[in-house]
Amino acid sequence: MNRIPEGDDVPVPPQALHVAAGWQTGHGVPEVDVSALLLDAAGRVRGDADLVFYNHADHPSGSVRHLGRSAPGAPGDRAADWLWLDLARVEPDVARIVVAASADGGGFGRVPGLDVRVTDAAGAPVAYRPIGGATTETAFVFGAFHRWDGGWRFRTAVRGYASGLAGLATDFGIVVEPPPPPIPGPGYVPPAAPPPYAPPAPAPAPALPVRVPAPVPSGAEFRPAVYRGRGKETVHCDPRLPAGGWVLLEVESYHSLLTTVGSCDAYGRSEDFLLTAYEDDVRARTVALVPRSRPLTLRVDADAPWTLRVLPLSHARRFDSHVEGTAHDLVVYDGPPGVLDFTHHGEGRFAVHRHAAPEDPLHDDEERTRLVDEVGEVRVGAPVAGPGLLRISGDGPWKCVVRR
Repeated sequence: MNRIPEGDDVPVPPQALHVAAGWQTGHGVPEVDVSALLLDAAGRVRGDADLVFYNHADHPSGSVRHLGRSAPGAPGDRAADWLWLDLARVEPDVARIVVAASADGGGFGRVPGLDVRVTDAAGAPVAYRPIGGATTETAFVFGAFHRWDGGWRFRTAVRGYASGLAGLATDFGIVVEPPPPPIPGPGYVPPAAPPPYAPPAPAPAPALPVRVPAPVPSGAEFRPAVYRGRGKETVHCDPRLPAGGWVLLEVESYHSLLTTVGSCDAYGRSEDFLLTAYEDDVRARTVALVPRSRPLTLRVDADAPWTLRVLPLSHARRFDSHVEGTAHDLVVYDGPPGVLDFTHHGEGRFAVHRHAAPEDPLHDDEERTRLVDEVGEVRVGAPVAGPGLLRISGDGPWKCVVRR
């Protein structure tokens, strides 16, 4: 690992990178949340969207994402909170990307083993720096990526803040809304204004009951988890995932002949294939249903290093008129019953499965319908019964348009 002295910088490749704030866990050790600020030539953000952190995980340009924290282990294990950057996609008017972090539950003086590290997408080291000497600071700037001679370099420049992420963000031009004023007096509740008078509406004519498909919920929120491995490995997910709910799975692997993700039964045996990708470079999304009676267990297999992220369903794209993508993705259809017109430009199999919640809420399995199963260039329509998750698999660009 290329250890950088304070104030020095190193060249970094203009490609996808991972940045991690790491520390050693323990009882009473605060948790660390990494963040990124995209700055213009004047050293200021261009708007609130230029702060990427756990409450705003994706930059609109697609160049920076907050991936979340590695799955927790036993006290004393290493932990890390991760960013993903694609420097080739950074907008031209962004001159620097500042890497910072905040501590939840105390100052950084109580966080042992603090460091910042940069790796490429395959995990090869690019830069590393331990962070020492912290006391009561609750936020830190660790360093920044900056443009230099047509490329990018990473420079360490450690600076602490006692005012947390809000104080740090204010320094770079983020406007932090003040908290609402306290209610005066103990137990005081302002009286509600009486509603304006309206004449009673006539009773509606009786109608036959109609079952209207409910929109797909975003599901319970939770901290994303990041798992890394190589070859075939079993991933035991956090038992605190929402039982009976969907979670979004995102997998990356590069230079692998085949990448698969599947679920396992209660005995660790393969149960259901959730993703099968034959591409050399895979960045794909699929979905899994968390069992009600046990933690979610997955099996990932690739003949190259892989990264798996377990994300809340709210990270999936939603649409009710049209959506486009490439290869394998998971999107949420929010529209009414109708017809979806699909096009696919590829040579391999193109398949679309619709996942929907069961009509019986006590039923432990989702309802699945295969809408499309074709090969090569595809132009086909498929009836859909209403809102649902669409698990799309292909080997090229595809488009879905709702027929009105």
